[in-house]
Amino acid sequence: MIAHIRGKLLYKIPNYVVIDCGGVGYELNISVSTYTELRDVGAEAVLHVHTHVREDALQLYGFFEVTEKLLFEKLLTISGIGPKLAITVLSGISAERLVGAIRGGDHATLTKIPGIGKKTAERVVLELKDKLDGLAAGTPGVVAPVSLGAVADDVLSALVNLGYPRAVALKAVESAAKDAGVAGDFERLFRASMSAVR
Repeated sequence: MIAHIRGKLLYKIPNYVVIDCGGVGYELNISVSTYTELRDVGAEAVLHVHTHVREDALQLYGFFEVTEKLLFEKLLTISGIGPKLAITVLSGISAERLVGAIRGGDHATLTKIPGIGKKTAERVVLELKDKLDGLAAGTPGVVAPVSLGAVADDVLSALVNLGYPRAVALKAVESAAKDAGVAGDFERLFRASMSAVR
C-alpha cells in the first residue's frame, strides 16, 4: 500500500494532481484544501496517501495534512460514504470545522456540505462523535494529530488501509516502536506491528 509520496508536481487541478516519482506519474485525488496548500507545477510535492482498493480499480487519495487523511479514513467507516463523497466533504469544510461540527452535533453545518443530507449528517455525528480523540488538542475544533514519526505514521496508515481499526493499529505500532532496533525501518516496524496486532 502507498502511504506517502514525494516528487515533482506535474499537473494540478482542484480535484486531482499528478506527481512524478522516479519517472512514474502517480495520479492522486485531492480535496480543495490540499490543492490550495500545494505549490506551483514543477515544485516538489509531499502528500500523505490513502490507497483505496476495489475490484475494478486502485485509487490514490492525497492529503497535505495528516489530519485530513485521518478524517477521510474515519468518514469511510460510515455506511453510505465512499471515497468520492468523503473527499467532497473535506473540500466543503475545513478539518477544524468538521471536527467541531461532529463533536458539537451541529447537523445544520454538516448538511450545508454538498452530498450530505440530514440522515447522513446524523449518522456522521452518531458514529464519529466519540471517535475523534487524537484529532483535537484541548480546544474543540483545534486539530493536532498525534504523530509517532514519519516511519511509524506510514506503518499506521498501512495497517488502517489493510482494514485494522485505527485504535488497534495505533496500539500495535506504539508497542512495536518501543524496540529502537525496528522503530526507524518501515519493513521491520511493519512486521513487528502486524505481529502485535494479531
